[in-house]
Amino acid sequence: MASTEIPGDLRKPDECDHGKGGTVSTEDVLSRAPLFAALDRESAAALRTSIAEVSLTKGQTLFSENDTGSTLYVVLEGKIKLARTAPDGRENLLSVLGPSEMFGELSLFDPRPRTASAIALTDVKLAGLGHDDLRPWLTGRPEVALHLLRALAQRLRRTNDVLADLVFTDVPGRVAKALLDLADRFGQKVEDGVRVHHDLTQEELAQLVGASRETVNKALADFAGRGWLRIEAKAVVIMDIERLYNRSR
Repeated sequence: MASTEIPGDLRKPDECDHGKGGTVSTEDVLSRAPLFAALDRESAAALRTSIAEVSLTKGQTLFSENDTGSTLYVVLEGKIKLARTAPDGRENLLSVLGPSEMFGELSLFDPRPRTASAIALTDVKLAGLGHDDLRPWLTGRPEVALHLLRALAQRLRRTNDVLADLVFTDVPGRVAKALLDLADRFGQKVEDGVRVHHDLTQEELAQLVGASRETVNKALADFAGRGWLRIEAKAVVIMDIERLYNRSR
């Protein structure tokens, strides 16, 4: 399932905030990113002067696996996916990232090549911070470095969870868990449940949970048949989040 990202541990359904609607300013989006969360308003404003905004169209590649990494990014608008490609050409989707989520920080501490490719799932706007600008700025601000390390630790924890799920959890359970994770970050309340516009193709959703498209489609059809969710184009509406949560465990 996801990695890059990637965000905090999966929460129980009654703890999830699905009311993520309305217009949010760039300043608000950045303030929720790990890099800015530890800063006071003045320090955050100073750091924002070093930001270069980057816009991508759907399907455009920001960087590729094994590229040299020199920039940290925060998603301002849209969704981006992090993926790796196997020697036989198969793609492994590591994570889907949305507003306020950060990536590219690993190379700030380890200057080796990028470990994944970053590709726009939708039209995307990013805030980029060059490492050469960021490293001197971090000097004397251990609280910010601590937030970055905490974000890396959370990503490692999620990677461990993914590996455990691949061994101990069946495909329907992994699909349920992936949908709940996407709902936690991208879900919006609708009349009959929580709509999750994940922007993934069936193949990409299968890559996210480490299974074949056919097996994932079978799990989704089973959930829909039980009345737990409704399938839409690149989206689902979760109508019984409690049962889906229980199936993910």
